[in-house]
Amino acid sequence: MAACGSLSSRIVCGSRTACSTLTPFIRSAAASHRNPDTKNSSTHRLANAGPRRDLRGSGLHRLYRTSSLGISGPSSDFASGVEEKTPALVLSDAQRRTIYALSTPPGKAGVAVIRVSGPDALEVWRGLVKTRGEGKGKAKACEPEPWKMHRCEIVHPGSGDVLDDGLAVFFKGPRSFTTEDVLELHVHSGRAIISSVLNAISLFPFCRPAERGEFTRRAFEGGRLDLTQVEGLRDLIDAETETQRKLALRTAGGSTRARLEELRNETIQCLALVEALIDFGEGEEIEEGVFEQARARVLKLHDTIRHHLSDNRRGEIMRSGVRLAIFGPPNAGKSSLLNFLAQREAAIVTPVPGTTRDILELSLDIGGLPVIVADTAGLRKTDDIVESIGVDRAKQLVESSDVSLCVLSASDVLVRSQGGDWDLRLPSTVAPLVKDDTFILLNKTDLLPPSALAQLPSGTTWAVSLSTGHGTQAFMDSFARALHNRYSLLAENGLEADEPLITHARHRAHLENALEFLEAFLETPPEDVVFAAEELRYAAQAIGKISGVIDVEDVLDAVFRDFCIGK
Repeated sequence: MAACGSLSSRIVCGSRTACSTLTPFIRSAAASHRNPDTKNSSTHRLANAGPRRDLRGSGLHRLYRTSSLGISGPSSDFASGVEEKTPALVLSDAQRRTIYALSTPPGKAGVAVIRVSGPDALEVWRGLVKTRGEGKGKAKACEPEPWKMHRCEIVHPGSGDVLDDGLAVFFKGPRSFTTEDVLELHVHSGRAIISSVLNAISLFPFCRPAERGEFTRRAFEGGRLDLTQVEGLRDLIDAETETQRKLALRTAGGSTRARLEELRNETIQCLALVEALIDFGEGEEIEEGVFEQARARVLKLHDTIRHHLSDNRRGEIMRSGVRLAIFGPPNAGKSSLLNFLAQREAAIVTPVPGTTRDILELSLDIGGLPVIVADTAGLRKTDDIVESIGVDRAKQLVESSDVSLCVLSASDVLVRSQGGDWDLRLPSTVAPLVKDDTFILLNKTDLLPPSALAQLPSGTTWAVSLSTGHGTQAFMDSFARALHNRYSLLAENGLEADEPLITHARHRAHLENALEFLEAFLETPPEDVVFAAEELRYAAQAIGKISGVIDVEDVLDAVFRDFCIGK
């Protein structure tokens, strides 16, 4: 660590340089405690005067604390005399820049990973890690070779007791996840082992437990990730289906970042053209038609952003899950369908109408897509107060859901006409909720002849018997394809579909703001070129807020607070 510019700054920085610089002063200060005649010396004033905080984080404070732990150090001999008269100072969280946390789920498992990141990660290695010498049975201390896994013993920094036998790897900054020095300890995942190692790390005065998402936040602050990659990393951890995994992996890899950067750079290029007019004006220096050129580029940029905004929230739905509402009249088989999809008895099924009175939701994987399935109360007119509340909630859920599936009893809605054809007649309580994009499932087909089902429309209507299982597999395959056509990353031919740019509501809000600023620019006449430039500047800032290329402190806390502690 480089030496600081002054003695006081060396005291505050807490580096090894500061510790060695203060050694003669500490010795002289210790002597002054034993000899009152030296009370007026400058060294005595340095050791005893001045604000208390000047010693926090310094090599002097670290010396006191490490000596009390029994950790041997180059200055432990003379520090012990001072420690008897001077209590250990406690560092604030802002001064303890080295953080640590368990990065794997707690509990019994094969391996647990404990991560340490910060300027003093190497000191933690020296105090905890004892590597095995080749060809020898005993452990010995050594400096780590960065980015290489070392077989080692994890020892207590004070007593030297062996806590566990594991692996350790040191990542030298900036070539690490956080861009700082990082130490990872791979130990056996048992409650006692994890607790003992974490307690041992807590004995180092310069270490503190990490906050939620603090490792990833440091990666963002160090330029390793932008905000979209941070969100993609969080979504990747939370992914439960194949589609979610693919989308999150691409976002974490920087695909969204690159596309947003293209939009922002194009906006800045348009702004540069307009500002050139402000600085020079059209004439000898600037060719004519510059404002019209900027206007044409902004118009194209406007259409691109509008295209991303008109995606029917496909990216957000893929990330959070497709909300599917099952509705229909009583006793049509809605709860039976939910149990079939869940492959367990999730809902109570009885022949009594009105058995389901409230909304029952389950998160399922249908064809690789995350689907939140909701079973609702049967839609009918009723005088029962509780059931009527359930009916009202069912109607509201159907209106707000992404996909709705109407379950009907085939024997009740298929009616033979005079010409011998079978017509589908919806109940009056259900018909207002059936839209053009509503899927229909006809249940209890075992009660009808096969000819009744011959003329059903394909693609959006299926006929099954949930009691016998007839047609259920064909329904699941076709229904999964229909959902994929709406929301999947793959097109029907298996090729990659247009990947959605917007995966969070925050992205949509900022792009909508950018679109408004671009529209304001297009409405601004050429003579108000200064105001036109301001609209483009605001548009570039709105796009930049998505990836975090500008200071958006109010956004950061909301992004990182959903992470686990060790990430």
